Amino acid sequence: MRVSLEIKRFDPESGGEPSFRRYEAEVEPTDRVLDVLMQIKQFQDGTLAFRKSCAHGVCGSDAMRINGQDRLACKTLVRDVAGEDGAVIRIEPLRHLTVQRDLIVDQSPFFAKYREIKPFLINDEPVGRGERIQSQAERLAFDDTTNCILCAACYSACPVLDTNERFLGPAALAQAFRFQEDSRDRGFEQRLPLLDHPDGARACENHFACTRTCPRGIKITKRINETKRRIQTFRDKRGPGTL
Repeated sequence: MRVSLEIKRFDPESGGEPSFRRYEAEVEPTDRVLDVLMQIKQFQDGTLAFRKSCAHGVCGSDAMRINGQDRLACKTLVRDVAGEDGAVIRIEPLRHLTVQRDLIVDQSPFFAKYREIKPFLINDEPVGRGERIQSQAERLAFDDTTNCILCAACYSACPVLDTNERFLGPAALAQAFRFQEDSRDRGFEQRLPLLDHPDGARACENHFACTRTCPRGIKITKRINETKRRIQTFRDKRGPGTL
């Protein structure tokens, strides 16, 4: 099977503008898009730049836009995006993040927002019996959000970030949920000023783009809405004017 890859190329040091370059490749329908990119880099154009690491959908390194959808190149088969011989597969970098070169983006803003929500267990209470015991039901309350690999696909897909670059973003909010719903965590009030903010959970407009694009099947929009309800419940109990 022969396919064409239209890859968006950009080298900011060259002074040129971003442009698409087409490459032809012989592939199998069961090849991964990452395999095709590696073939092109090895045999056609060694200057092509993209991230990769584990190649098994665990590290999240190779998130990119494939035919207009945010995907992991290592989890996307050629047959998923090319239905016939001679098909064109368009590859672009993630949105909402500055392109450093070709398909590599600067993830610093993404991880800065992630760090802001304090993505760790907060609890200064004495530990009994050597550990903080948790039931299966308590774990299941936030279980899917532990699967996040921080690939930033949801961040790229989010329509809110089209007009509000200050929005905390789906991944950070999902991670906030992971800890705020952990029965062992006591950090909700510390995270509250960030979550209950015009650029926090309230900015989510329920487009569900993040949920649809998540390669790990996390119900991100649902978790953000649950966060909104928890904030409202907290406000109702504490009264107006509370932080």
